[in-house]
Amino acid sequence: MSVIVITGGSRGIGASAALQIASRGTGVILTYNSHPQEAEAIVSKIKAAGGKAVALALNVSNVASFAGFASDVAAALETHWNSDRIHGLVNNAGFGNFAAIEALTEAEFDGLLNVHLKGPFFLTQALLPLIADGGQIINMTSATTRVATPGAAPYAAFKGGLEVLTRYMAKEFGPRNIRANSISPGAIRTDMTNGAFDQSPEFVELLSSQTALGRIGEPDDVGRVIASLLSDDNGWINAQNIEVGGGYII
Repeated sequence: MSVIVITGGSRGIGASAALQIASRGTGVILTYNSHPQEAEAIVSKIKAAGGKAVALALNVSNVASFAGFASDVAAALETHWNSDRIHGLVNNAGFGNFAAIEALTEAEFDGLLNVHLKGPFFLTQALLPLIADGGQIINMTSATTRVATPGAAPYAAFKGGLEVLTRYMAKEFGPRNIRANSISPGAIRTDMTNGAFDQSPEFVELLSSQTALGRIGEPDDVGRVIASLLSDDNGWINAQNIEVGGGYII
């Protein structure tokens, strides 16, 4: 059985992706930072549907912990799958911190940098020896890299950096036949956005009006694409950024 690691798999897009990946017969190692109960709930859903999954703790902003996490992944592979390789990594964990450039603090800047660019870089480095030849990497970026959204400058800048990094991963890991792509969600209703959406229905209406399909997205709209991209059906897609936004500001 193939096994995929997905960071931030306890909620939102990550949880949807974990469920969609498992439904296609692939094992899942999902990570959580501060929501272990929610992570275990996703694991339970996967198991109830006949799949196999494990939840592991990971703080994506703590690079010093990555060697230990890689050891945890190796142990989980041996214990639950009798294997020593994963077949993919989805760098999904993230958070939002929206503020104008003039108001953002250095600490807030560094927090976004660590989670959205530095973390995926060094986590991929740490797990690369465990990724099977022919495996793949998916980095989650954002439509804010294409559409300038006030308040999203640092978040979008680091997601843009991750898009560039994705192409370099595809180039450098090509000799091992490891593919690397990024997925760029548009406006999606998740735990990260629910507060803003609930407080401002007119904002939801605006986003919906700016989307060709006339609504904001749901986690499954993106989770299904992640699972599909990991399949052999998309084995010739490499070094691409795929926007999943229903036609957001086109």
